[in-house]
Amino acid sequence: MHNLLPFLPGSITNVLGSIPFFLPEFYLAVLFIVVLVTDLLFGKNSEKLCRIVAWAGILLVMQRDYQQIQLLTIGGLANGHFFFGDMLLLTRTAISFKLIIDALAFALLLYFSWDDKLSAHPKGLSDLYTIVVGSIFGLHLMVMAVNLLSIYVAIEMVSIASYLMVAYRSENAFSTEAGLKYVLFGAASSAIMLYGISLLYAFTGSLNLYTGNFAGGLSVANEAASSVALVLVLVGVGFKLSFVPVHFWVPDVYEGAPTPVTAWLSTLPKITAFALLINFLMPFINYPQWHSFNFGLALSAISMITMIAGNFAAVLQSNVKRMLAYSSIGHTGFALMAIVTFNATGQSALIYYLAVYGIANIAALALATYFANVTGAENVEGYKGLGHKYPVASVCFIIVLVSLTGIPVSAGFTGKLLVFSAVYGVYQQTHSLWPLLLLITGALTTVVSLFYYIKIPLNLFLKRSENAANSTVKSYNILIFAMFVSALIVLLGIFPNIILKLF
Repeated sequence: MHNLLPFLPGSITNVLGSIPFFLPEFYLAVLFIVVLVTDLLFGKNSEKLCRIVAWAGILLVMQRDYQQIQLLTIGGLANGHFFFGDMLLLTRTAISFKLIIDALAFALLLYFSWDDKLSAHPKGLSDLYTIVVGSIFGLHLMVMAVNLLSIYVAIEMVSIASYLMVAYRSENAFSTEAGLKYVLFGAASSAIMLYGISLLYAFTGSLNLYTGNFAGGLSVANEAASSVALVLVLVGVGFKLSFVPVHFWVPDVYEGAPTPVTAWLSTLPKITAFALLINFLMPFINYPQWHSFNFGLALSAISMITMIAGNFAAVLQSNVKRMLAYSSIGHTGFALMAIVTFNATGQSALIYYLAVYGIANIAALALATYFANVTGAENVEGYKGLGHKYPVASVCFIIVLVSLTGIPVSAGFTGKLLVFSAVYGVYQQTHSLWPLLLLITGALTTVVSLFYYIKIPLNLFLKRSENAANSTVKSYNILIFAMFVSALIVLLGIFPNIILKLF
């Protein structure tokens, strides 16, 4: 105990100096407590109040996120700043990811109460809002984590919150099965990742990826053993990204979970995992003597296989949520193309692509909720003839699917174009086979995606329904949200600099 006393003043100074770089997360921690206490004080009548508090809190957090850009600029910290004993790293890229996360989280907090099945939960949604705020806190940590310990803790925070969200509504056996399956796969991937972390620590004697000589120490270790350790850690990250071969849980969990929770799982943890993957890869990419494990080759192969598996499997689906689940796997593979460029252009393209993908995917699932609310349709065949009865929602659905496919002049087209341009730039410099194969695979699987996305407009407008009954249920909130997102998708497709300049 006495041996630690000389280090105490320095530790206190480090913590106090780190607080300005941790203000958004501090606000999230306070928001979590406030929402939780509000739920406890007002009981079942607290749902609306908890939602308003969560909305206001997220807006405040977004404002603090944006202020952190000035904090780095004024402090001359263009390359980022380590804080809390080098456990976390704040960079401009991390701030961009946090802004995307918080903006999408705000939209999802609106969306949760619009799903009839979820809002009919006997306990209400107050607990769910508390879980969501806690999950956002974990997502922020994932974006900034650069120590293997902080990486693991952040992933587990997000995972536990995700388990609770998936199993929140368990009115039937399929929903219960989805929650159990997610927990089992998540626990297995966490155990595998933790074993990989223990091996990396054994080889390097350090848990910090950026300080010390982590990459250098690992490069002199046994090549096969270090490769196995890195693969095990990538399995844990891959579970959040849902790339092949750790994607088996996605279709059943996405279909069995409440639709707003599916929208959450298919966007926020996935987007955050890409930020975490960038943090994990950079020390090895920037170390000139690193030759033990070829990240570019491994991730390129995973990207191509994931694009092929996700898109071809989606063609065979009739359930809308299951189809969008396989679609999200395909989008993961496409986004990995930007990762393997290992340059600033690729990172910029990735941030834009993930932002517009997140917006469009949430809107697609919100419209799936709309049709489920008003007609009970959950399969593509159930959409027959609904385009003439619900023209506004149907047109919005088409615009959203056009963006997810990547057709001009949508934001999704601009996002895919930026990714293709970044990969083509690498091919021009290196003339390597792998960038060329990525370009070909990305183009072919984009064409394949047309075959399953087109099922929805085909049934909405070109097929007739035998059931002409009109619904008395009106989901105007979702309709207004879909119209706003559709306009935003077109606007960002025409003026992509709105996002590119912001991030």
